[in-house]
Amino acid sequence: MVDLKAKPYFLDDEDIAWVEKTIASMSDEEKVGQLFFQLTSSQEEGYLKELMEKYHLGGCRYNNLSGEKVLEQNRILQKYAKIPVFIACNPEAGGNGVCQDGTFVGSGIKVAATDRPAYAQDMGRVSGAQIAATGCNMAFAPIVDIVYNPNCDEVLTRAFGCDHNRVAAMGKAYMEGLHETAGVACTAKHFPGNGQDFRDAHLSHNINEFHAEHWMQTYGHVYKTMIDGGLEAIMGGHIFMPNYMRDIKPGIKDSELLPATLCPEIMTDLLRNKLGFNGMVVSDASHMVGMTDQMKRKDMLPAAINAGCDMFLFFNDPDEDFNTMMDAYQSGIISEARMIEALTRILGLKAHIGLNKKASEELCPSAEMLGEKLHNSEYQDYSRQISRDCLTLVKNLEPILPISPEKTKRIMIVSIKGPEHPMAALFAAAMPKGKTPETPAQKLCKRLCAKGFDAFIYESPLDAMKARIAAGEKPDMNMYFAGKNAIADFVSGQDLIISLFDVNGGHPSFGLSKGGGEIPWYVYELPVIGISVNKPTVLQDCPMLKTFINAYDSKDETLDALVDALVAGPEAFKGIDPIDSFCGMWDTRL
Repeated sequence: MVDLKAKPYFLDDEDIAWVEKTIASMSDEEKVGQLFFQLTSSQEEGYLKELMEKYHLGGCRYNNLSGEKVLEQNRILQKYAKIPVFIACNPEAGGNGVCQDGTFVGSGIKVAATDRPAYAQDMGRVSGAQIAATGCNMAFAPIVDIVYNPNCDEVLTRAFGCDHNRVAAMGKAYMEGLHETAGVACTAKHFPGNGQDFRDAHLSHNINEFHAEHWMQTYGHVYKTMIDGGLEAIMGGHIFMPNYMRDIKPGIKDSELLPATLCPEIMTDLLRNKLGFNGMVVSDASHMVGMTDQMKRKDMLPAAINAGCDMFLFFNDPDEDFNTMMDAYQSGIISEARMIEALTRILGLKAHIGLNKKASEELCPSAEMLGEKLHNSEYQDYSRQISRDCLTLVKNLEPILPISPEKTKRIMIVSIKGPEHPMAALFAAAMPKGKTPETPAQKLCKRLCAKGFDAFIYESPLDAMKARIAAGEKPDMNMYFAGKNAIADFVSGQDLIISLFDVNGGHPSFGLSKGGGEIPWYVYELPVIGISVNKPTVLQDCPMLKTFINAYDSKDETLDALVDALVAGPEAFKGIDPIDSFCGMWDTRL
């Protein structure tokens, strides 16, 4: 059922014998344990020992830690693993998804904006080197979703854009860079393809609306490119394909539709039989609502394996989930043939990356190698080069650029944020005392002043009101309804305004709609430049902007390159728009 001599395994007879012998010697508990990936919640040796010896885990993924702590944890995991364990990470943007002190290279959209697959290969190269240096051995990356919906925040900035050919080229280049490091497996996600639904599968349903033929031309092209290039693993997404299913099963009822991870027509018939994928499949996280609201959990776990997922991502309750899968196997809900097939893919991939050829104490490298790979100046250069070449002048309808102190000495920076994250207060409380990071507006202001501008950050009337309330004053509500300044007074205060969008998800939160300066209503009163340092689709919220730039993040090297480009002029913006930043709206282009 699984050809271990073919792509992506390429095993010899000795390796195949190890796979077969190991499976034949396994207890039922050991077989079931191999089906699970677990997210570790502690680095204590006793806890990690139990994961390996009680649950016989096939794979682990950890919460973000320093490289030193990740390496030590992985040594412990492999020490107690009877069968070497997959240890995965999320290097979607480089080594910072491997460990806290790993190297950020660039988000998917930022790299795509350079239109250079070589940069995606650099990102894969850095990721692979730092994965191996920490003792990890699997990347849950790259993201090869295609962004068709400007409000699909789940993958908007993580993916390589809206052009399936570019996504395929970037994804393959990332994989090739990753494979430059031996012993690291690549897992593309999220099959069969996110990017159309504005909803997030963590919280709701997610739907891919394409019919069968259109899907094959787009998402199918991307996955076939990756599979033909040697992709070892695929992460299945909790994504519905209603029109695809209606094409292949005429008359199917809406109530019979299932997300891909629970649907054999998608995970087996489409992925295995039509696309010819011979590698391993792991489900996306099992706590996501796109999966959990479909059936009882005791039915959901074996249904994912029977649909075609070889591994199941994350326990809910370890004992309960383990016993559920045990009961399903021993009662025949998961057949012996399906169990052997899944185990063959899992162990075959472990043999492919060489885990079977090393003693447990050899599966993790030395601390010296870790230091060498985490502090590599060449890797930092990749990030600087991408930050320079990604800057995208999306809209340039007025002769504002280049800017100079002679033309526009006084620059007001209006910082526009998005909705506050529900965990924001907890994140702030967890920050070390005295370590409040600079805001993007503060960073930009400092750099503009260094270039000779008199730059300052706008304080909104709402923030001023909040400060007075905090000081014990009674709020003056008339300020909201009637507290506006004369236009001449407003214009006289500055020569140029930069609307700086620091919006991670959702839509901008403008505060006051009357008497405030957050919304750039004044585009005919003063020159205004809109700049987004996160979400690239904010033109749909501020279509009146005549000059708009996507910088994609607010890293120091990005803001250095941004200010240099503002002063140099339009020709310094080398990036292309990897999505439709105009969001398909006519008024955003005016």
